[in-house]
This record gives sequence, C-alpha cells and structure tokens, in this order.
Amino acid sequence: RHYFGVLENVTCLAVLILMSLQALVSFQHLHIHNQKLWVDFEGQCQKFLENPYDEMIAAHIRCAMAVSNGDMMEAYACQGVVTQSFLKAFQAQKEENWAIPVLKRVVSDLRQFALKAEASLVRSKSRRKPGEMLEKAADLIMSCFRVCVSDSRTALEVSKRVGTPTLVNQLFKIYFKINTLHLCKPLVRAIDGSDIKDHFTKAQFVTYKYFVGKKDMFDSDFKAAAESLEFAFNCCYISSQRNKRLILIYLIPVKMLLGYMPKPELLKKYDLLEFEDVRRAVSQGNLLLLSQTLRKHEAFFIRFGIYLILQKLKIISYRNLFKKVYVLLGGTHQLPLRAFEDALKFMKVEDIDIDEVQCIVANLIDKNYIRGYISHQHQKVVVSKQVPFPSVATLFK
Repeated sequence: RHYFGVLENVTCLAVLILMSLQALVSFQHLHIHNQKLWVDFEGQCQKFLENPYDEMIAAHIRCAMAVSNGDMMEAYACQGVVTQSFLKAFQAQKEENWAIPVLKRVVSDLRQFALKAEASLVRSKSRRKPGEMLEKAADLIMSCFRVCVSDSRTALEVSKRVGTPTLVNQLFKIYFKINTLHLCKPLVRAIDGSDIKDHFTKAQFVTYKYFVGKKDMFDSDFKAAAESLEFAFNCCYISSQRNKRLILIYLIPVKMLLGYMPKPELLKKYDLLEFEDVRRAVSQGNLLLLSQTLRKHEAFFIRFGIYLILQKLKIISYRNLFKKVYVLLGGTHQLPLRAFEDALKFMKVEDIDIDEVQCIVANLIDKNYIRGYISHQHQKVVVSKQVPFPSVATLFK
C-alpha cells in the first residue's frame, strides 16, 4: 500500500518525480523483491493511479514476478508494455522533460531484458529468428527517439531532445549486437545535425564516440575512426580501465593501419599482449609471424570483430618486407621482381609466383606505399630515387 501511495503522489507532484518514480520502476530497487506487491496489484494500480500509469506499474510488477520465476520471455514482454505505457504519458507532456531520467531507466531495462530473452531462446534451442527480441526492443526505443527529436520547438532546458543521447547509445548497443550497422547512419546524422551534441554528458559522449569510431572502422574510414576512438580513450575516466581497454581493442588496429604502432608498455598496461606479435610482425614485414599470430589469437580477434581488420595489415607488411629487399640490394632504384618473390617464399607465403608478385606490387604502388612503376619487359620494379617507400603515416595526413 505504501508503494502505491508513493506512486499516487509521484504522478501528481513533480518534486517527488526524480526522487521516486525512477527508482520505483527500476529493477535495481529493493521493491522488486517484495512479494507483497503481487497481491491484488491490478486492483491497487487502478485504485491509486491514473491511465497510463496504472498500466505501466501493473506491467512492471508482472515483470518482477516473471523475473522471480525465471521467465525472461515474459519479463521482456512486460517490460515492453512498461515502455509503451510510459511513452503514452511522456508524449502527452508538453514543454516539460522531467521524465527523462525515467525514460533512461525504462529503455535500459528493456534492452537488458531483450538480451536475457535472447539468451533464453538460445538455451531452449528455439527456432525463432536470432536477434528478434532485440529488433523489437530497438523499434520501441526508436519510437521514444522520434518523440524526443520531434520536440524541436521547445526551449532546450525543457525539451525532450535532452533524452536523445541515452536513446542513441542504447540503439547503438543493439545495432552492433545484431549486426545492423547501416541503421546507425541516420542516428549519427540526426545528432551531428542538431545542437544536442553540445549537451551530452562526458560519459554519454565517450560512449557515442566509441560506437561512431567502431562504425567508421567497419566502413574502412580509418582516419575518422581513429579520431573518434582517440577522443573516447582520452576522455574516458582514468578509473574505467575496463572501458579504456575495450576502446583500445579497436583503436590499436586502426592506428596500425594508419602507420602508428602501439608501444609495448601500453599493451602490457592494458593486458593486450595479443597485439604484441602483430605489432612486431607488421613493423618487421614478417608475414610468417603475422599469419601465425592471427591464427594463434584468432578466437580473441573474432570475438571482438577485428580479425578481418587485422588481415588488412598484410599490405603494410608487404611494404615493409619489400623495403627490406630494397635496402639489402643496396638501395638501387631497379629491383628485380624475382627478389620480391624469393622474399615472399622465405616467409612461406603460399601459392606465390611472379604474376602474384606483380599484383601485390601493383597494389602497393596504387596505394602509394611504393613510389615507382613495374617494367614488365625487364621484370623489374623501378622505384623513385627520392623516398621510394614513404612513411605510411604520411599518406593519411
């Protein structure tokens, strides 16, 4: 009775809203363990609360009951009703945004229950489409997002637009989980085209930049990815070592592709020694070591989705290996293709022949890793007498 009495006041008195309503619909609050709430809760909700708050709180209690019974599918369905009911009330509020903290709590719990529902489907070997629960959760969160961004004529201090950072980050988490990255682009455009970006909290903007950086990396826009991920890493709280490590898992491959190798001290500090032999292999042009390292840590790299990104480092390894051949031949500007072929065979590159060597060299020339041209008549690579192997880092400035 006390729970419903507090809620009755909360829906009427703004002074209690931020103190009580957010907690009373949260699954981090102690009330979810109180089974006394389960007794005649439908009647209590109708007695004490107005619509749609009665639907919202009744669904919240049903969700708590489902969690207690270990039924994550039912819990997810109930949290969906909580979100829909809250959205009705939220949408009806004009020129006020006091409910933003409640919105944050409701959609965060919705995503968490969608994840748990997905896990329960996997355990039960269900034939339902993988990611279906997360897709539906994303649709609900997107409905909240549209309500927030459409509140454009209200002064920012009382505008619902203040809630967009949380919603965007929640949607990013879902889209990356179900591998629908193309859906991130409209969100990025919406944020970049508005003034709300200046009103992110530090934590929100770090999260936003982390996901934007990952998206740019998968789009092969490595320079933009490096900028976003570096911002996220530098602005991430020093105490958040786990988050800083997670950012580095994506920043390190991106920076290596731009010609910057990580320092061993950095890898040791953040327990990322999986990259140590990758760094050494690329720097030395050691294709054999690179292949062995990618195989050795394949599970780790695949888990974080960077295995194919690291494969792109082969072209820089080719460049560094061929530069060694150039140095060993005394710096002459006419380099026999056969020498490159021998170097690749020494690195145990499979199925290599002179035609494959020409393809590799042509690709390096096309990307400006080598300055020169191939003389097919003489089977030689004629390189520039001035800076034939420009620094990789200078190519992206």
